[in-house]
Amino acid sequence: MDPKTFVYSAVLLLVVASVAVAVFRHLGLGSILGLLVTGVIVGPHTPGPFLTTEVDGVRQFTELGVVLLLFLIGLEMKPRRLWEMRRLLFGLGSLQIVFATALIAAYFNRFYASWSIAFLFGASFALSSTAFVMQMLRDQGEVATRHGQVSFAILLMQDLAVVPMLALVPFLTTLDPASAKIPRWEQGGIAAVVVLLVVLGGRYIVPRVLDYLARKNNREGFFLVAMASMFMAALAMDHAGVSMGLGAFLMGMMLSTSRYSLQIEATIEPHKGLLMSLFFVAVGMSVDVGLLALHPVEFALHVLAIIVIKTLVLYGLCLLFGTGQSTALKVAFMLSQGGEFGFVIFGAAKAMGVIDDHLFSMAVAVISLTMLLTPLLSKLGNRLALRAASGGAAESLDPFAHASDANPRVVIAGYGRVGHVVGTILAHSRIAYIAFDTDATLVARWREQGLPVFYGDICSAELFNNPALHSVDLVVLTIDDGAEAVRAATLIRAHMPQTTIVARARDLAICEALNRVGVRDAIPETLEASLRLAAESLEALGISNGDTSLLLDGVRKADYALEQVSPEGGAHGARTGSN
Repeated sequence: MDPKTFVYSAVLLLVVASVAVAVFRHLGLGSILGLLVTGVIVGPHTPGPFLTTEVDGVRQFTELGVVLLLFLIGLEMKPRRLWEMRRLLFGLGSLQIVFATALIAAYFNRFYASWSIAFLFGASFALSSTAFVMQMLRDQGEVATRHGQVSFAILLMQDLAVVPMLALVPFLTTLDPASAKIPRWEQGGIAAVVVLLVVLGGRYIVPRVLDYLARKNNREGFFLVAMASMFMAALAMDHAGVSMGLGAFLMGMMLSTSRYSLQIEATIEPHKGLLMSLFFVAVGMSVDVGLLALHPVEFALHVLAIIVIKTLVLYGLCLLFGTGQSTALKVAFMLSQGGEFGFVIFGAAKAMGVIDDHLFSMAVAVISLTMLLTPLLSKLGNRLALRAASGGAAESLDPFAHASDANPRVVIAGYGRVGHVVGTILAHSRIAYIAFDTDATLVARWREQGLPVFYGDICSAELFNNPALHSVDLVVLTIDDGAEAVRAATLIRAHMPQTTIVARARDLAICEALNRVGVRDAIPETLEASLRLAAESLEALGISNGDTSLLLDGVRKADYALEQVSPEGGAHGARTGSN
C-alpha cells in the first residue's frame, strides 16, 4: 500500500491514537497526553511509518480547532462576566506577561548575546497554551471553578498580547521597519474597525439571521450560519493582523446573550472535539526527537528554566491578587508551558530573518516539549493544592461568586402552556430551572419576559454535551408528541443515567412507553383532566370532598383502570383501555 494515500494515513492515525489514548487514560494521565504521544510516534522525526513531512501545514490547519474552542468559550462568557474579571484580566494577566518576559529573556541572554533574540524568546515563552489549558478545564468540568476562571483571565490577556508582540517582531531585525507595506498606526486602526464590526455583527446581525432560520425550522441553515459567522470573524481578525481565536471568542461572547447560544454550542461541540484532537497530534508531530538528542542538556535546561520561571511568577502574582494558595498552585502549574501562539511568533521571526532555522527548530521543540509535560504538571499542581487545602491554608473569597448564573436544578423540555405552568411553580419555589423549546416565536416571547428559555431540540444528542445539563436533578418532559417524548427520554437516560425524569403523556400507551425507557412518573394528561372534571361534577352534586379524593386516588393507584376501582377506593378486576 502506498504510504502517501489518505486512507493509509487515516488508519495509521486512528490505530495509534486509539491505543495511546486508551493506555494513557487507563494510567490516569488523560487523553491529551495520549494524543501528544501519538503525534510523536506518527511524526516524521521518529523511525517507522509517518503521516506527512508537512507538519507546519497540518498544525496550521488543526489550529481551526483552537478557533472553535475559543468560540465555545465565548458562548459561555457573557460580557458582564468579562467586565467583572477586569482586575484579574488586565492586572494579573498583564503583570504575568511583563515579569515572565523579563526573567525568561534574562535567562536566554546568557546563551545568546543578542538582546533582541533574548527578548523574542522571553515574550514568546511567556505565553501559555490556551488550547491545552481550556481543553483540560472543559474535560474536567472546571471552567467555572476559581482556578479555571483565573487561568482563563490570564490566557485571554495573553491572547490580546499576541497582537503587539507580532507588531514588535519587525523591530528586532536589521531590516528597516519603516519599509513595511502598512504603517503601524494604520494597521492598528484597521484592527479596531474589524473588532467593532465583529461585535456589531455578533450582537445584531447574526442573531436575526439565526432567528429567521429557526422560525423556518431550517436546522441545516442554522448550523451553517453559526459556523460561517465564527469563521468570518476569525478570518477578518486574521487579515487585520489579530489572532483568529480572539475573533472567534468575540463572536461567541456576543452570541452568548442570544436565546440560541445553547443550541449553537450543541451543534458545534462535536466538530471542535475532532479538530482539537488533531491539533494535539500535530503538536506532537512537531517534536524533533533527533534535534533533542543532539543537544539534550541544552534542551533540558531550557525546558526546566521556562517551567520554573513561569511557575514561580504565576504563583507569586496569584497570591498577590488574593486567589489563595490552593488556587495559586493549580494555576501556576497548569500555565507553566509554552503556547501555540509561540509557533506563530517564531514563524514570523524566522520569515523576517530575526532567527535562523536552528533557533526556530529549537524553539518549536521546546514549546512542544513543555506542552507534552502539561498534563503531568497539572496533576502535580492539583496534588500540591490538595495538600495546601488539607493543611488549613485559607482561601480568599471567590472573586467570581456573583459572576455566574445559578446552576439549574431542573430542565423543562418544551415550554408551552404545560411547561410554563411547571416553570412558574418552580420559580415561586425558588428552584432554578432552564427550559428548551423548538418554537422560535414562543422562545422569543418568553425571553422578552425574562424567563430562562432557550432555543434547543431536546431530541438532539449533541445538546447533552453541555456540562451544565449533567448537574441537574430533574428533567420535566412536556412534549406534546408522544414519539418525540419517548425518543427524548431515551436520550436523557443514556446521557444522564442518574437524573430523574417525569413526563407528560397523552394516554396510557405513551405512559407505558415512557416508563419502559426510564421515566419515573408519566402523567396521562387527558385522563387527569377527565378525573378533575369528574371531581368537580361530584362536588357540584353534593358529594363530599373526602369521598371524591378517595375515589380519585383509587383510580390513580389502579393505573387509571376505572373498572378496577370500587366505591371505597379499592381496586379489582381486569384493566381496561386508556379511553
